[in-house]
Amino acid sequence: SLCAFFLFFSTIDVIREKVKHFAKEKRDLPAGRHKIVILDEVDAMTEAAQQALRRIMEQFSDTTRFALACNSSASVIEPLQSRCAILRFRKLDDSQLVRRLRQVCAMEALQVTDDGIEAIVFCADGDMRSALNNLQSTVSAFGVVNRENVEKVCDNPPPEAVRSMLMECLAGKWREAHDIAAELLRRGYTPMDVVLTTRSVLSRFENECKEHILLEYLKYVGLAHMTMSAGLSTPLQLDKMLANLCRVSLVLPA
Repeated sequence: SLCAFFLFFSTIDVIREKVKHFAKEKRDLPAGRHKIVILDEVDAMTEAAQQALRRIMEQFSDTTRFALACNSSASVIEPLQSRCAILRFRKLDDSQLVRRLRQVCAMEALQVTDDGIEAIVFCADGDMRSALNNLQSTVSAFGVVNRENVEKVCDNPPPEAVRSMLMECLAGKWREAHDIAAELLRRGYTPMDVVLTTRSVLSRFENECKEHILLEYLKYVGLAHMTMSAGLSTPLQLDKMLANLCRVSLVLPA
């Protein structure tokens, strides 16, 4: 084959042995044709493996082309990035996910409801792999794909509860919003779970409030996510986010 595909288990040994062996093989190719190496989940490779890959890319640049796929380019070393033409792909929109999920359900003759598809799309957040994995997990566990079963599999805070929390924030009612958030925490969800679901709900919130308020909400939810990602995932940070959202609703014109 003139194309080799390597998954995220591409350790430094795989890079030095299999990838290098494929790249150095002699092939009689037409002019302008090259061997192709596709590496998936490059951001999961160690820095040593990425450095080894960089040297191989330099050594065999005349005969081999490399395609590197990753979820986060921030985890890919700069020398690799500088040798690539970077293509960024945005998340799939809901209609694309729904179309593909319905196609899979029809081909597999699955028992599925509309609210089940909607729940899978919401949890996937634009990720087709996540959507298909959740679909398969729901079918394996329950046989029927409906909202209740999908939410059990995904184990995310219920979107309806988070939407109610945001509606209380829009009304400037911090105490009521706090009570809803506290109930979610009592049920075992983490503050980060609530923030991530809040972000997903806000992406479908354009009909609930004016654009300038929605933008401010997204800003404060993003700040809360950044703070929690730094290690401060506490209920206090969640309360601070809710207070900021309520303040936006009280200060800015509706």
